[in-house]
Amino acid sequence: MGQMGRRQIMIPSATGGSLNTITPCAACKLLRRRCAEECPFSPYFSPHEPHKFAAVHKIFGASNVSKLLMEVPESQRADAANSLVYEANVRLRDPIYGCMGAISALQQQIQSLQADLNAVRSEILRYKYREAAAANNNNNNTHHHHDINNIIIASTLASNSGPIGIAAAQLSAIQAPPTPPPPQPPQPSVVISSSSSSSSSSSSSSSVHLYGIPSSTSGYSTSTTIANNNVSSYFA
Repeated sequence: MGQMGRRQIMIPSATGGSLNTITPCAACKLLRRRCAEECPFSPYFSPHEPHKFAAVHKIFGASNVSKLLMEVPESQRADAANSLVYEANVRLRDPIYGCMGAISALQQQIQSLQADLNAVRSEILRYKYREAAAANNNNNNTHHHHDINNIIIASTLASNSGPIGIAAAQLSAIQAPPTPPPPQPPQPSVVISSSSSSSSSSSSSSSVHLYGIPSSTSGYSTSTTIANNNVSSYFA
């Protein structure tokens, strides 16, 4: 990892030997300086990708990047360098908001997805409630039919048993008494009475009276008097 930013090249010399030269990292190449063994940029900025350090140097400056990498533990320096490259490229695309624009867009996307998730959860709860209500209604109908069957069975047993059947019959008689018969109309009666003005014969002064329903217990009220023509001519 420490030799990622630099590369050793063997170049043959004129004397027949070879020269061991080190290719500078992207930072030292851009800054036009010799890349030393303890160069803080060489492990993280390869000479094959000079545009990465160019963006970082333009936004943050080489000295600030070097200080930042030295303050970070060595195990986290690679992640820090990648983060600096990403932030520098975003700042170049959006000089005003930079990373905040990307963060805001991601937050809005998270809120939208959270709203969709809440809507789906609400639909799931609604369907579960409907299923529970339907199951409850089915149970109530089953209990209702079961109670009706129990009543029918109990009535059948009561009709086939002795004392229980009698008690059931008495209960039904009390609950549903028989209707009384309608009263019969009174029969009309015909009474022949004697006239009070005649003292001789009952046949000469007889008159026919038709009586209706008695109005009191003491006597009867005359409704219609049918006079005999012979008696009227006799008195005339």
